[in-house]
Amino acid sequence: MDGYFATARHERLREEVRAFAEAEVRPRVPEMEASRAVAHELSRLIARQGWIGVTISPEYGGMGLGHMAKTIVIEELARVSGAMGAMVQASQLGVAKIVHFGSDTQKKTWLPAISSGDCLPTIAVTEPESGGHVLGMTARAVRDGDDYILTGRKVFVGNSHVGDLHGVVVRTGPASKGLSAFLVESDRPGFSLGPHRPAMGLHGFSFGELNFDDCRVPAANMLGEEGDGLAVAYSSSVLYGRPNLTAVSLGIHQAVMDETVAYAAERHRYGKPLHEIPSIKLKIGQMQSRLMTARLAAYHAVHLLDQGQPCDAELMNAKLVNVEYALDSARNAMEMQAASGLCTDRPLERYVRDAYHIFAPAGTSDVQMLRLGEMALGHSKGQWSQRLAAAVTAAAGAR
Repeated sequence: MDGYFATARHERLREEVRAFAEAEVRPRVPEMEASRAVAHELSRLIARQGWIGVTISPEYGGMGLGHMAKTIVIEELARVSGAMGAMVQASQLGVAKIVHFGSDTQKKTWLPAISSGDCLPTIAVTEPESGGHVLGMTARAVRDGDDYILTGRKVFVGNSHVGDLHGVVVRTGPASKGLSAFLVESDRPGFSLGPHRPAMGLHGFSFGELNFDDCRVPAANMLGEEGDGLAVAYSSSVLYGRPNLTAVSLGIHQAVMDETVAYAAERHRYGKPLHEIPSIKLKIGQMQSRLMTARLAAYHAVHLLDQGQPCDAELMNAKLVNVEYALDSARNAMEMQAASGLCTDRPLERYVRDAYHIFAPAGTSDVQMLRLGEMALGHSKGQWSQRLAAAVTAAAGAR
């Protein structure tokens, strides 16, 4: 399967990321777990490897390797640290808005800095009261001469506390045509961060609160045109968010599998290794089947995306399958390790906590199934992957 979807260049990239993750990320995991603080230095170190620019055209200093390569980068980092896989996937959401909606000036200004690791971008859509209901947002921007003045709050913003450039979707008018998106630098007056609040898992990653208190932003910082905010939010979620989170789940799933195989070989029951007990071998086989199916769904979806093919359904399904299968396998692994799986001297309990964090962003499993049902019934309102295929294939053509 890897040979069909992944080229030799992809596999060299996998080896590069895996070696880095083992040498630089794994030794830092215990401190991230103990402190539960934002891993500022490690996030910057990863960014300086150039991997945030994996889908950015070489014209802007990026690698231009597409979504398959992006999936591999995130997967291999998440295999060692779900938090750092999440850090890269959140940065890629920030890339999407500029690649697809940025002006020539915005691209020339920001994409080279992102590619080199000097700038970590984010996207900020969710609000405390509206949650996933994008049209329910109340944060707004009001035109004032050559500027817009932003007021309001955004929450659950991936990379909130390490981000340098925030893509913020706010209201500039009523209804669905009244949303617009702006690039907001983190050092602008009127912008501030809420305190970092550690969560159940993904320790080292930040997904916090952005506050805008009469934050003045030049009109030139608008992404696209006034009224394009909904398109910025939805396309970023569909084309980057779902496959990115799929990749994080896939990496965690692989880590669960690796840990389970190691545990079953080390532990002995009835005078033989645990994996020789038929019921244990059966569970491991079930986990392996899930992992293979999940990887096939993930790679197939991003392969289609790289080819510029309509693939919204495949991206939804990949996120659904990978999240659910990773959680199912984590539960099986916990059943095998029993009380040992609850202890922090082995990583399984961390994998379980991290896996649950991937469930809600870019749509819960219910949301994915609802959208898949709409597509099956012919009720879909169109596919973002088809609308933006030209931009996707242009990046692929530059390789």
